[in-house]
Amino acid sequence: MTTAANGTAGPAVRVRFLGDFELTVNGTPVQRWRAGKARGLFQYLVVHRGQMLTRDRLYASLWPGTDSTSGSSLKVAAHALRRVLDAHPDRPGDSGIRLVYRDFGYVLHVTGLWSDLDRFQELVHTGLRAAAAGDAPLARTRLRAAIGLYGGEFLRGESADWVVEQREYLRALALRALGVLRADAEAREDFVELIEVCKRTLEIDRHHEETYRALMAAHGRRGELACVRRWYELCARRMRDELAVAPGPETQRLLGTLLPAAARAAAVTAAAVRAPVSAVTGAPPATVRALRPAAGRRAGTPAWSADARTAAPARPVRRARPDNRAAAALARTADQATA
Repeated sequence: MTTAANGTAGPAVRVRFLGDFELTVNGTPVQRWRAGKARGLFQYLVVHRGQMLTRDRLYASLWPGTDSTSGSSLKVAAHALRRVLDAHPDRPGDSGIRLVYRDFGYVLHVTGLWSDLDRFQELVHTGLRAAAAGDAPLARTRLRAAIGLYGGEFLRGESADWVVEQREYLRALALRALGVLRADAEAREDFVELIEVCKRTLEIDRHHEETYRALMAAHGRRGELACVRRWYELCARRMRDELAVAPGPETQRLLGTLLPAAARAAAVTAAAVRAPVSAVTGAPPATVRALRPAAGRRAGTPAWSADARTAAPARPVRRARPDNRAAAALARTADQATA
């Protein structure tokens, strides 16, 4: 790839981590990598740029289980990375990228870098500080911009441990920013923005109960009780089918406040999901009893029949002892007749 400058204004190197990975150098997207791990090495180095990363650390993160003293994977990836990005340590190309080997490890230097990862974190932290200081307009502006940058999870499709760790941290940061925006919209009674913020939250975490409660409460204030019920049912279905749990007590109480009749029905369903043992009889629910193995059932009894749960095994018939009294009486009568 050639990285000659083409007059494009702005940073020479632009990197997008949120969603699909994208690297642009001097306005030209980098689409072909000479080695399979060259891209992964660059991603890891950019996140930790300016730091000297030892060979052991790089192997543990990018080639787990490989001996760093004998493997050549890192050398191959570093060589390919220098060729792709003109990142020679002594003669950097127009990109301003330098990959330097020093003290048994590598360090990446990038001049004129823009990264959505850096900008997202900067906006969120600035917005949260403004919210804590009571500056709602500034917090709103910064956090809206941050969520606008959050185009998806960090390095979507990648599964390395270091990627998952970074992904979960950024996901939690996005949810925190959305939580502040949701509270702000509720305070201003901005129903349109509240719905949008809640929708965005559920795209990131479809089991976020606080968001379902916010939607139920908002529709309840507007008298849209059918919507209250639908949001609750969606929450309950996702929690049950995907997490095998029922909505929490706070969600149940809110439903009871808004729709008392629906809450009573939901309480019965929640109890069935939560309780592995019947509260009335102390016995397992019928579905559990019916799924027990057939070892304890009589031969020929169907698995789903009532007999499989209630019938007691038949008692063995006692055999009567022989009665010799009649024979003895006949013998005495015979003796008397012959006397």
